[in-house]
Amino acid sequence: MSTQRWHGHATSRAAALAGCTALVLTLTAATAQARPGHHHPRDTARQTLPANDGWASHGTGTTGGAAADAEHVYTVSTWAEFKAALAAGGSAPRIIKVKGTIDAVSEGCDAFAAPGYDFGAYLEKYSPQSWGLETDLSDEPDDSPEGLRRASAAQQNQAIKANVPANTTIIGVGRNAGLKGASLQIKGVDNVIVRNLTFESPVDCFPQWDPTDGDKGNWNSEYDSAVVYGSTHVWLDHNTFTDGEHPDSAAPTHFGMLYQQHDGQLDIVRGADYVTASWNVFTEHDKTILIGNSDSESTAAGDRGHLRTTFHHNLFKDLVERAPRVRFGQVDVYNNHFVAGDDYAYSFGVGKESQLVAEHNAFTLPDGVSPAKVLKRWNDSPLTAAHNRVNGRSADLIAAHNAENPDAVLRSGAGWTPTLRTKVLPAWAVPFVVDHGAGAGRLR
Repeated sequence: MSTQRWHGHATSRAAALAGCTALVLTLTAATAQARPGHHHPRDTARQTLPANDGWASHGTGTTGGAAADAEHVYTVSTWAEFKAALAAGGSAPRIIKVKGTIDAVSEGCDAFAAPGYDFGAYLEKYSPQSWGLETDLSDEPDDSPEGLRRASAAQQNQAIKANVPANTTIIGVGRNAGLKGASLQIKGVDNVIVRNLTFESPVDCFPQWDPTDGDKGNWNSEYDSAVVYGSTHVWLDHNTFTDGEHPDSAAPTHFGMLYQQHDGQLDIVRGADYVTASWNVFTEHDKTILIGNSDSESTAAGDRGHLRTTFHHNLFKDLVERAPRVRFGQVDVYNNHFVAGDDYAYSFGVGKESQLVAEHNAFTLPDGVSPAKVLKRWNDSPLTAAHNRVNGRSADLIAAHNAENPDAVLRSGAGWTPTLRTKVLPAWAVPFVVDHGAGAGRLR
């Protein structure tokens, strides 16, 4: 190679490397700008939600237990200690630091089984061949296999649910803190922060068979990893939600149907309001996030004008559906990365009276999966979906959906414009920033 050619090649390579370095520096700077407050020098357990950071910053904002005195700061490493810390001290601000992984079902499902409960007897009595598909099990007596299942389920329900009081911060210590098999109940309270925890989805030890659910019957399970029920000002940040050691792919089938032992990862329901979910990872799950749990007028009255939620800088990976499914709420979804797997059904469920704004998001879909699958119409509710990218290219998600679903078109225009946002990144930058910053163990 001549000196001139070598010099040209080296110059070109140096320019390319300089360009790559500039890109990384730009994205790193963007990450820092997109994460206001996360580099605050004081104890992360006392950090509060930054101003204008999503719906949870509205009005009084969200401070959790930042004002807790020394007597109301707890470090816990067992399920009993965790529940005791939640129950102590009334409504005074508290900080609960979770050390290591706390298992709410450490003794296994057998610990909850009522005397006489036998799964084999349950299968034998309620098989479609024996019971049929016309009658549900609601009238079964207490001493029947279904009655014993109900009693067993009640014991698990009591054991694994943890009620979070107002003015509370729950935060994981270090990189390996989490809750396994637990259901965090943020119910009827105000001002809660949950950060830096890995939630392994609770496994319903006693799912119920419903012969009348669909044409073939179905197994129905309980327990979400976290439920925001009628609560206000809730910030969920830098958590990881996963099925962990119990993926649906490993579940057996009974009566020809998947023995489903999971419900959702996060539910925001029953008039909950002012919620921000930022920098979380939601992965390996089917029915992931539900906002508003029913179309019925009995719940609609309490949900209209509420359920205002922001999702930003979250990674949604290898999920089937509901990321999220929305009813009623003004829901702002921006700067998130959606990575679909082989079982992908949809990301955004457009439900009754939903007012969804989905902007500046990035989608990574497998070969052969159309951008039309990103949206799922459950109801004729207009939405805003602008400045999104699919597999590195700009995509009009509504147009893509309507082109492949001419009998169920979606209308553009959610009817409101989000104002409570941190720095908004261009969609092309989102995969790098989110993939390197989201999830438990990455809080700083």
